[in-house]
Amino acid sequence: MTEQDKAPLHPDTLAALQIIKRGADEILPEDELIKKLEKSRTTGVPLKIKAGFDPTAPDLHLGHTVLINKMRQLQDLGHTAQFLIGDFTGRIGDPTGKNTTRPPLTEEDVKRNAETYERQVFKILDREKTQVMFNSTWHNELGAAGMLKLAASITVARMLERDDFSKRFANNQPIAVHEFMYPLLQGYDSVAMDADMELGGTDQKFNLLMGRMLQQQHGKAPQVVLMMPLLEGLDGVNKMSKSLGNYIGIDEPANEIFGKVMSVSDTLMWRYFELLSFRPMTEIEQFKTDIEGGRNPRDIKVLLAQELVARFHSQAAAEAALADFETRFQKGAIPDDIPEFTLNAEGEGMAIGTVLKETQLCPSTSQAFRDIQAGAVKLNGEKVSDKNLLLAKGETVVLQVGKRKFAKVTVQ
Repeated sequence: MTEQDKAPLHPDTLAALQIIKRGADEILPEDELIKKLEKSRTTGVPLKIKAGFDPTAPDLHLGHTVLINKMRQLQDLGHTAQFLIGDFTGRIGDPTGKNTTRPPLTEEDVKRNAETYERQVFKILDREKTQVMFNSTWHNELGAAGMLKLAASITVARMLERDDFSKRFANNQPIAVHEFMYPLLQGYDSVAMDADMELGGTDQKFNLLMGRMLQQQHGKAPQVVLMMPLLEGLDGVNKMSKSLGNYIGIDEPANEIFGKVMSVSDTLMWRYFELLSFRPMTEIEQFKTDIEGGRNPRDIKVLLAQELVARFHSQAAAEAALADFETRFQKGAIPDDIPEFTLNAEGEGMAIGTVLKETQLCPSTSQAFRDIQAGAVKLNGEKVSDKNLLLAKGETVVLQVGKRKFAKVTVQ
């Protein structure tokens, strides 16, 4: 280590580093990040911060915004966000964490989803400091010869070091050849974009490091990798996911976002504060002290819910959502506008689990049983404890799951 390396960092660099490291799981390598920050400070040239999203679904949820929030923080530090829409790679499908080959999306699906991403992302990012990019721009130009050259960049043995690939190979589960191309294509994105830093979830480590390797092979300065944790969903256990029904979509109505945030456990609330809130950590730590001193955790959670609603809607919407929440839930009122369902029973009645699934109060009957066991299901205001309960033909009831979900159901 040289004397220059030992020199204390500039206060601006130290402050930036503290912001960047907030909530981060790992920075690879941190010393390179410091050098990039120092160079940017002295030259006035902003860093290019890359984060890629394959438009495999039409909506973004709070789990996606963990990376987008970090990009916004870096924008506020003066850097440029490169929001990459994987309209090319989306047609392959990221195999990360998958034990089967994903079905490819059509070009129409990808285009439609990409349009919603581009609209939604500016609820967080500064439009003036954002470059929206599409990786079809350069991947379409590679051609067959370029793809073969890219494929020659890495061996099959190296690719099988990836955890999900190695598990599928060991279990004799099929791996399509095109899936091997995905990490290479994601890595080549960094080459084409001249990225200084790439953000990704902890499950993306192999792909993110691929970008560093390919940049070096192309004679470019390798990007720094910043990995953020995967945000737990409303169940507090699994990663936030639309398929699991434990998500909060950023395009959902204000009252829905508010109510879902308020349903988060008091423990998980702090995780959401760290990864989703823009409040200083000193203020969040003070909230913890306030609760230890007797303040109701619900009051703190309200602040988080209002902040998120204001971000994705407006401050007026946040105030209205709070008033609605207090009327409906804190005072125990049943909403006036609950959805109504008429279900046809094949026998003498319909099982409670089936009813909860058919009314979309629960994503599946198995989740319905878990909610019943947890005491989260009410029928006409009374908790349901029998998962084998039948709703008889001709019966009309009001069902409630948790604090927010209601439905009026008639069985015929």
